[in-house]
Amino acid sequence: MHNRTLTAKLAVVTAFAVSMAFLEAAVVIYLRALYYPGGFAFPLVEMDPTLALTEFLREAATMVMLVSIGLLLERKPVNVFAVFLIAFGIWDIGYYVFLKCLLGWPYSLLTWDILFLIPVMWVGPVIAPVLNSVTMIGLGWLILHFSCRGLNPGLSRTEWILLIGGAMLVYCSFTEEFTRYLLDHLPAGGIFGKENRKLASQLSVQFIPTHFHWWLFLTGFLAHLIAIVHYILRIRNVGKTRQNTLPVAG
Repeated sequence: MHNRTLTAKLAVVTAFAVSMAFLEAAVVIYLRALYYPGGFAFPLVEMDPTLALTEFLREAATMVMLVSIGLLLERKPVNVFAVFLIAFGIWDIGYYVFLKCLLGWPYSLLTWDILFLIPVMWVGPVIAPVLNSVTMIGLGWLILHFSCRGLNPGLSRTEWILLIGGAMLVYCSFTEEFTRYLLDHLPAGGIFGKENRKLASQLSVQFIPTHFHWWLFLTGFLAHLIAIVHYILRIRNVGKTRQNTLPVAG
């Protein structure tokens, strides 16, 4: 992959992700016009079940689209992963930029938002997913950059452990309060008990987030930063070793 090819692919990914960000922002603007004419705030307004299911499936379709752009542009699994990371990060940040430009929302980076619905509601201040997206873009770019230089851009076991472990901590920081809220109010059978699904839906619209687990999020975020630094140092050392072992023309 030459630099020109890399630049062209990054331009395609950026255009795709920014377009997705605007489409999602437009959907949210329509939903807020219907359900939150005075501005979005917790507790939630109960949605029509068909619209709620549609929103759930739309989020799933979004993930399919982000994976698809990687599969279309790359063949190596690690490069597909890199494109996914870049597209996801740009999409997520672009979404908030468009909402800010069109609605004047979020009011600040500490404004609470619903981030995702699968498998349960994710909530947190806007700055958290934005920071997460920055690391995703950075790691994705590094993988493609090292691939462009002819180096093996694969991630080591240590880096995968840090990335997956950090992602689990970040996930818990977004979902812990809501999950605990449901478990505290649901009878035996938990969130996924058949008889409890309707009650869980009713409880969801009464939920008001009050506390974000910053220590969980920042620990996961730090794990991601350590993985990225470890990755940079390891790949650079591989590159230096390769240069030192090249035969000298005589």
